[in-house]
Amino acid sequence: MSFQLKILGSNSATPAFGRYPTSQLLTVGSHYFLIDCGEGCQMQLSRYRARTNRISQIFISHLHGDHYFGLIGLLNTLSLVGRKNSLTLYGPPGLNDVLTAHFRVSQAVLGFPVHFVELRATEPTVIYENAQLSVTTFPVQHRIACWGFLFREQPKPRRINKDTMPADLSVEDIIALKNGQDVVNTDGSIRYQNEKFTLPPRKSRSYAYCADTRYFETLAEWVSEVDLLYHETTFMDQERELAEQRYHSTTLQAAEVAKQAKVETLLIGHFSSRYRDLSPLLEEAKTVFSNTSLAIEGQDFTIPE
Repeated sequence: MSFQLKILGSNSATPAFGRYPTSQLLTVGSHYFLIDCGEGCQMQLSRYRARTNRISQIFISHLHGDHYFGLIGLLNTLSLVGRKNSLTLYGPPGLNDVLTAHFRVSQAVLGFPVHFVELRATEPTVIYENAQLSVTTFPVQHRIACWGFLFREQPKPRRINKDTMPADLSVEDIIALKNGQDVVNTDGSIRYQNEKFTLPPRKSRSYAYCADTRYFETLAEWVSEVDLLYHETTFMDQERELAEQRYHSTTLQAAEVAKQAKVETLLIGHFSSRYRDLSPLLEEAKTVFSNTSLAIEGQDFTIPE
């Protein structure tokens, strides 16, 4: 099953140098999850040939325009192209009012139902779950109410060891072994001991999205050991005082979170328009956390099984 993140927008505040405001598309199997929806998001989805009809969940971190100004246009387009399937929108208090006011004034009627789930969590809270995945939201520290999102695969079953698998295993036996159970005889004695015929389950893959936030230590606990961590990096570290004033993070602060959390890979994004060349930000972050990459438009980051 695929687990892939595509960067649609990486800039903060305004478009600049070919960079769009924040937006990302996460694909897990056949499920598409849109994370934030900055201005131009639908243009980017079209540019990269994303199958927008498969987007079933949209997560909006907060109500600064560079994270949701593209939402009204996207919803209208989905309706115009004939979408009928329902869509669930997760967002801060007030977002539903903004959308309702716009559609009322414009007399626009969407051709599909939109379910709104209001974010109010004050600690990590599961807000979505299916057979393959759970999504946990957690509060971050920005100038207005803001949340991050953690996408994690559900625990996987144990694997049958083909090198030791008996020839007479039934389907029921295989299911029991994958569920971590021993296969027993009618008298209760063990016929096939689980540990002898199975391998440990594969690791459940995970991605954490840390939206606009200043540095705070608890965040590392909430995203501990994820495979892929996106953390905003609006400024280089020489602007640490400015970052603190504006409730943003610097390169070294994002890298420190990744180091403390013991993540596999760090993505940095939400770049200030003062930086045309992003290589100095990458180099600075790597001094603390070497496995760091830039979240650049059009790039895919795949987490292998």
